[in-house]
Amino acid sequence: MDAEVEQIIDGIGPRLRTLRRDRGLTLEDLAATTGISVSTLSRLESGRRRPTLDLLIPLARAHRVALDQLVAAPATGDPRVHLKPQRHGRGSVLVPLTQYPGRVQVFKQVLSPREPKLVTHDGYEWLYVLAGELRIVLGERDFTLRPGEVAEFDTREPHWFGPAGPNAVEILHLFGPRGDQAVIRASPSG
Repeated sequence: MDAEVEQIIDGIGPRLRTLRRDRGLTLEDLAATTGISVSTLSRLESGRRRPTLDLLIPLARAHRVALDQLVAAPATGDPRVHLKPQRHGRGSVLVPLTQYPGRVQVFKQVLSPREPKLVTHDGYEWLYVLAGELRIVLGERDFTLRPGEVAEFDTREPHWFGPAGPNAVEILHLFGPRGDQAVIRASPSG
């Protein structure tokens, strides 16, 4: 086996451990989700067991990532597209999808459980739930969104959002300048 392939395989275990910890999961949580034993998961993460497709595919599904993210496959396709995830606190990940200063910013976020703390600031937000359940507190109102549901609000109103329970939630998050609001078009423009 050549050195590059060996290096890729050696990096899988630590990558799996980081991904699991960043999402706030224990080995037991992951074993329950994937059907892979705790001891096998532990050996994979420590590098004492070679990863195989029958182990990596359920792990990719459980973490909702592409298989090539687990193995750090060489980049293919358009070399100009390189998303850079940013870690925010234990288990929360932010992936900027746009880079237009002063305009609507779009992010994919994985939010881990945390204590609600209301904030206010200038702007307008739209939240779309991809996976999990999202709890939103807007002033005195408190509600939960499920996959496929969306919320929009003026950020001058005291607000907080995060997972509705003990598991992480995955969302698309759009943030725009104050005064921006969604334009809903139900028919072609004339």
